[in-house]
Amino acid sequence: MRRVNLFILLLVVLIVLSCFIGSVSIPFDRIFEGRYLEILKLRFFRAILAVVAGAGLSVAGVILQSVLRNPLSEPYVLGVSSGAGLGAVIGLLFFSTVFAGLTAFLGGIITIALVCSLARVDSRISSENMIISGILINALFSSILMFFISVSSGTRIHSIIWWLLGNTQVYKGIHVFVVAITVSLALFLSMLFSKELNALSLGEEEAMHLGVNIDRVKKLLLVLAAFITSIIVSMCGIIGFVGLMVPHLTRRMVGPDHRTLILSSFIIGGIFLLLCDVISRTILAPSEIPVGVVTAFLGVPFFIYVLRKSRKAYFK
Repeated sequence: MRRVNLFILLLVVLIVLSCFIGSVSIPFDRIFEGRYLEILKLRFFRAILAVVAGAGLSVAGVILQSVLRNPLSEPYVLGVSSGAGLGAVIGLLFFSTVFAGLTAFLGGIITIALVCSLARVDSRISSENMIISGILINALFSSILMFFISVSSGTRIHSIIWWLLGNTQVYKGIHVFVVAITVSLALFLSMLFSKELNALSLGEEEAMHLGVNIDRVKKLLLVLAAFITSIIVSMCGIIGFVGLMVPHLTRRMVGPDHRTLILSSFIIGGIFLLLCDVISRTILAPSEIPVGVVTAFLGVPFFIYVLRKSRKAYFK
């Protein structure tokens, strides 16, 4: 519990510091002036959204890695992010921003269903096949996304591409509040399944002996992971590899027990994406790059590293 408290303290400090980091410097003695106060407000909204997005994607990664018992499982690799992104773009282009969250969720659920269907072997889902299926679905949906971008009007292309690459910029506090409440609820639901996740991490046979209804629990947890991812994608676009890196790093720090792993991943995921967001808006200041580019630069080498390791070593 002491570590969790330290993580929370570090997160609070980073949120405060991030509000003062950017292309426009804010003197401490002038923070209550109108111009600087508005900048602080926008940076605070952005910091909170980055924290919530990183936290949610990390929890989704914990769920997927434990349910599938595959260390490479995460929303981006399995194509859930691309499916949710495609759904959100369809909502934006053919309906309105109001429906983007719903269409993103439907896209994420459809993706999970497709990946599970393709990965099914003899009525059982192969976790190895899920990775391959996820890569294929990812490629398919990315192609469809590129098609929609190519036929969109010039005024929309730049905003869609920027959004798809991952962006935590937000102008209304209500949007941050809705996402924060939703992700917090998902965290609560995830922690209710801590016992089942611990059992599933041991293998399906062991979980059955412990009285876990495997099919029911798996379906519920996969839908929950898709729901978390879809909500975040509808707001921030596609931010990859957070759900891969953070669960592994957290597991090494606090151990494999999901009663502490989920909450710790939630906090560390927020810290991680907040740091990535600060890098994205300062490394080329006054210009900035999408935060998804930063996470990809960090995530691809980490993916290769995990790929070279024994899968069993991560679930001892």
